[in-house]
Formats: sequence, structure tokens, C-alpha cells
Amino acid sequence: MTTKKTSPDFLLVIITLLLLTIGLIMVYSASAVWATYKFDDSFFFAKRQLLFAGIGIVAMFILMNVEYWTWRSRAKLLLIICFFLLLAVLVPGIGMERNGSRSWIGVGAFSIQPSEFMKLAMIAFLAKFLSENQKKITSFKKGFLPSLGIVFSAFALIMLQPDLGTGTVMVGTCIVMIFVSGARIAHFVYLGILGLCGFAALVLSAPYRIARITSYLNPWEDPLESGFQIIQSLYAIGPGGLFGMGLGQSRQKFFYLPEPQTDFIFAILSEELGFIGGSLILLLFSLLLWRGVRIALGAPDLYGSFIAIGIISMVAIQVMINIAVVTGLIPVTGITLPFLSYGGSSLTLMLMAVGVLLNVSRYSRY
Repeated sequence: MTTKKTSPDFLLVIITLLLLTIGLIMVYSASAVWATYKFDDSFFFAKRQLLFAGIGIVAMFILMNVEYWTWRSRAKLLLIICFFLLLAVLVPGIGMERNGSRSWIGVGAFSIQPSEFMKLAMIAFLAKFLSENQKKITSFKKGFLPSLGIVFSAFALIMLQPDLGTGTVMVGTCIVMIFVSGARIAHFVYLGILGLCGFAALVLSAPYRIARITSYLNPWEDPLESGFQIIQSLYAIGPGGLFGMGLGQSRQKFFYLPEPQTDFIFAILSEELGFIGGSLILLLFSLLLWRGVRIALGAPDLYGSFIAIGIISMVAIQVMINIAVVTGLIPVTGITLPFLSYGGSSLTLMLMAVGVLLNVSRYSRY
């Protein structure tokens, strides 16, 4: 192993903290009206987000100093624990249901979402598998199929909740990792055909998913039901113009856009800060992606490269899907915007993942 650097990637730290700070400000701005109405406390969501941000930052700096290769020996145990938690979520009395999805386990006044932590555990495990079996990855039976088998086992449990958004991010992240490991293109073609058939079956099996597809194609066909959320999102983005209406001046957060502090926070940000503010966020995420790819390319071993590319792929896929949903490019699905959206499990997981990435940067050649 190469000599440890005196410090981790400084620019990555700055970008992460900038996104986190903007997120805390926007969570308060987007949620103040709803929080005052429901809890008589305009800071209700902001305080909870700040608490999880603090926990996440502490975890990030701890993991930044834990040698990343130690996760190789613990990857299997972490994966088993996350599988157990995914099963526990499905047990009545343990799992908590919100908006028709049983994805949370209550811990006192708070709750955690095991599917979020499964994403990071799966990255750690798959990085171990691929680094130890890279020569076999071109074989469908010995490399490609076994790696996908464990991924889709977790995906199946996540879909029982159901949580298509989180499952899609996890599967997409793992496919990127398998692709960069050297898997054959032909295998991905077969997987793509199978995936399209599976996606069609998932959509047809749930009426609300069909409604999301039809509302995506023409949201004004059902403006008060299935198309309501995307219409209100576009009504927020449009008036923002170039410079926005001003921080705190959103109109859509006044009970038009449902729970604006969560998946659709980018719409409120665009309304208040305009095209310039939205572009700044995309620029920060682009810089985050650039630093992550450099760290992955400069990692001293295959495990470091795979775990780094897995983490940065997870962030990139989640950002692309969230922005595409908010701007009406794809059907609505419940995926948070990393570092910005309200959500304790998602925020903590992302900061932990950055911590692991920062530790890899301490050994990177670049």
C-alpha cells in the first residue's frame, strides 16, 4: 500500500460542505410554511436536518480516517446486516409505512431507511467481489451472473416495500461497477432486454405506476391527481427565470407543491434562485463527479477503484434521476437530491459514502 497523504482531497471536502450548507438553507426555506402549519415550528424540519447533518459530518470525518481496505473484510457482514434490516422492515409492528411504502424502522422519535444503507453495503461487497474475480467477469456463469444475483436479491426485497426509486439507484450503480470491471457488452444487451421486460411488468403490476407514466406523458390530462405534482413543480421552475424570485420568496411552497423540502426541493431552489442558482448546483455536482472519478482512477488497487467508482456513480445516478423527475423529463419516482433534500437516512448515508471516498483519496496517485 502506498504512503498515506497528509490530507484527503480538499476540494471534495469543500464541494460537499457547500452542497450541505445550501441544502440546509433550502430545507428551511422550502419547509417553513408547512412546518409552521403542521407543527407550529417553522424550524421543525430544518432542526432535524441539521441534526442528521451533524451526525453525517462526524461519520464522514471518522470514515475518512478508516483505511478503506478494512471494508473488504467486513463487506459480507455489512451486507448480511442490511439484508436482515430489509426483511425486518416488512414485518408488521417493526416497519413503518409512509405514503404507501413500508421502508422505515422507527428508532425513538426518528426512523431509519435500511434500503439507503443497503446501497453503500452493496457497493462495498460488489467492490470486493469484482476485485477478487476480475478475470472471471467476462464469463456469464462465473462472473456476470453471480454478481448480478446478489444485486437483484436485494432489489427484490426493496421492491417488496415497495421503493422503485432506491432500488433503481442501487441497480444502476452496480451495473456501472460491473461495466467498468470489464464485463462483455453482449451480456449488458441481454440484461437490457430482460430489464425492459421486468420494468414493464413492475409498472403494469401497480396502478399508481401506470398513473405516473400517463401523467408524465401528459400531466394536464389529470391535473388534480396523477399530474398534480409535476405540474406544480414546473409552475415553480418557470417563474424563477434567470435570477429567481429571491430566497424565501417561493409561492409554490404555500401548500401547492406537496412536501417541497423532500424530492422536489430543486423546484423550490430554482423558483427562488433561478437558472443561476440551479446551474450552480449542477456545477457543484459536476465538480464532485470529476473529483470522484480522479480518485477512482488514481486508487492504488482494484478494490479502491471499484469502491470509489461505485460511490460516485451512486451520487451521479441519484442526481440525474432527481433532476429529470423535477423537470418533467421522466416519470415521478421518490428519489432525494443528495445533500439537499430533507431526509435523515439519505443525508447520513451520502456523507458516510463521501467519508469512504475521502479515505481512498488519501492513497490516490492524483
